[in-house]
Amino acid sequence: MRFQLTTDGVLDSQTMIRFLLFFAALTSSPLLHAALTDVFKNADGSTKWQHVANFSSGVLIILLTLVVVVLYVTWRRARRYNLALEEIRANLEQRVRERTQKLEEEIAHHVVTANMLRASESYLQNVLNSMPLILVGLTRDGLITHWNPRAEKISGVAAADAIGQSIWSIYTDITVSPRQIDQALDSGKAITLRHSQPGSYHFDITVYPLHDYDEPGVVVLVDDVTQRVMAENMLVHHDKLASMGELATTMANDINTPLQAILFDLRSFQGILESGRLTPGCDNGPDGARLQQLLENASKNGKQVESVIRNLTQFARGRTDKPQPASIVGILEHSLYQARELLSLPDTFAFGDIHVERDFATDLPLIPCYVAELQQVFLSLFRHAYQAMAERTGAGYLPTLKLQVVRSFDALSIRLQHNGRPLSDEEQMYLFEPFEPEQAVDRHDDAGKRLSFAYFIVTEQHQGHMAVTSSPENGTTFHIQLELN
Repeated sequence: MRFQLTTDGVLDSQTMIRFLLFFAALTSSPLLHAALTDVFKNADGSTKWQHVANFSSGVLIILLTLVVVVLYVTWRRARRYNLALEEIRANLEQRVRERTQKLEEEIAHHVVTANMLRASESYLQNVLNSMPLILVGLTRDGLITHWNPRAEKISGVAAADAIGQSIWSIYTDITVSPRQIDQALDSGKAITLRHSQPGSYHFDITVYPLHDYDEPGVVVLVDDVTQRVMAENMLVHHDKLASMGELATTMANDINTPLQAILFDLRSFQGILESGRLTPGCDNGPDGARLQQLLENASKNGKQVESVIRNLTQFARGRTDKPQPASIVGILEHSLYQARELLSLPDTFAFGDIHVERDFATDLPLIPCYVAELQQVFLSLFRHAYQAMAERTGAGYLPTLKLQVVRSFDALSIRLQHNGRPLSDEEQMYLFEPFEPEQAVDRHDDAGKRLSFAYFIVTEQHQGHMAVTSSPENGTTFHIQLELN
């Protein structure tokens, strides 16, 4: 049998057990038992108890020694294992501390990053919510992904109700079409649109494609540029008015001199003809009467031209940079007087033949206004009414113009109603817009029947309101409202 030593030079427990088993087997052997019996007996057959006792003590000491050695070895191994476990535990605790510290640092870093992201998101959200623009996020299919407060205010639809819905079902007034969204996404460039309702609003619409995004989409910005466009239009029209005033003065001065000479010659020739000095002692007959009629017509037409020049001069001189208090009734009456002298169409009744009905409230206050410009407005309305009444024919037709001025709270309400040819729905739609040939509705539509300049003077210069209603039964009525302050 082989006995192995441990790494520290002592027998291990298994080796000790094997040794004890070997010893027990050896002692239980018959041969060994006979040999031992012979050793521990005398010649007479008596037992040598002293030898038995010594041998048993020796064996017991050896066994105890072996047990002690086994226990010591076991303790040493247990101690070594405990030290190893302690070292392993210390290493594990160190690794846990390091891992915990690293995890805490990562968590702190993530917390800082999350706070920064939340702050950035909050900042961006505040920026988007504070923008005075309508901002709408859309997918390629037109589904809403973002709906800022300005869009809520304009459309009247809350963001919670709009997200995920089709833009064209939520906001039907928007002019962005699916084709334009596809165009922005396919080209990768922003496209700009203009949506206007003259006199009401003007919008600049920009469609921005989203880049490096999981799902293709666009951002639609709707900028309300109404005030800017109105300011630009007012500046342009003020310049036009100034140019008109200068042109009116130039025309009046250029035409007045030769006209006065012509009128003087006509009056002289008419005086000579009436005195008979042209053909003394002879009756002029029918030719003389016709010549006299021609001279009277020429003189009448010359006086009309003279009246036009006078009105042009008054228009040029009447323009002011600031509104002046004036009576609307007085402006209406003066414009009506101008219309009688200026407006005439061939082969129809004169403007002076129109029946005028007045309904003016008493004690009307003065209103701050640009007198010359309002005269131009009323004169344009009278011209429009005169043309409509001239286009209507029929037996017993009496052209009638009704004028009404009343006070309505803090404003003056002015109505001009006539019973001429009514306006169609298309004509009412385009009446206050500048004339463009491609927008002509029918053969009656031309630049002379548009009232865009009058509309501008009322709505932009005087910050008032102007509208028109028309029907075959009630005729056409122009409604004007001007603030008193």
